[in-house]
Amino acid sequence: MKDSKPPLSFEQVVHIIDDDEAVLDSLSMLLDSVDIKNAIYPNAQSFLTAHEGNSIQQLSGCIVLDIRMPGMSGMECQQRLEALKCPLPIIFITGHGDVPMAVEAMKKGAIEFIQKPFREQELLDCIHHALTLNKAAQKRASHSLDVAQRCESLTAREKEVMERVVAGLLNKTIANELNLSQRTIEIHRANMMEKMRVKSLAELMTLLLTKE
Repeated sequence: MKDSKPPLSFEQVVHIIDDDEAVLDSLSMLLDSVDIKNAIYPNAQSFLTAHEGNSIQQLSGCIVLDIRMPGMSGMECQQRLEALKCPLPIIFITGHGDVPMAVEAMKKGAIEFIQKPFREQELLDCIHHALTLNKAAQKRASHSLDVAQRCESLTAREKEVMERVVAGLLNKTIANELNLSQRTIEIHRANMMEKMRVKSLAELMTLLLTKE
């Protein structure tokens, strides 16, 4: 079995967790053959130990996880990962799966459940789907963080003005509500639009609506 070093967090990596050394090696070679970065772990605890602390929340890629393993099972690992807010989609593999187990795994967030033996292309298709989902989730998270940072750059007064602008109030009405001059509101509004990096109300609305 080849050595496994924790990959850099910004790379999309397929993390394979299985207690069967032959399975680890064959899946790693399969992914190597199609130029998909991967890391292998002989049990669930070794994966968790390799990514201790908040680093697990920064991982990119997906997890291929055996559901029946000595020590911590795949299902128990899934629960730990959920508690740690791990963002990686999970593909379960097993040679002993049954329908109730598959249903439980999917309800808890797994995106696929594959029984051994499986076709290599079937697994690759699932992995490509998982990586696509992960990339889309990362894009949404990055956008939300960017919008949140723009909002944090506003002063308390600019936030008050933005709330009222988004509610459709005119500058004159906002001035009356905040007991300020209309000119002062215009200045706060211009500063707010600049910090939010938008040029129109429609653009501001779109930005805030796509924050989550």
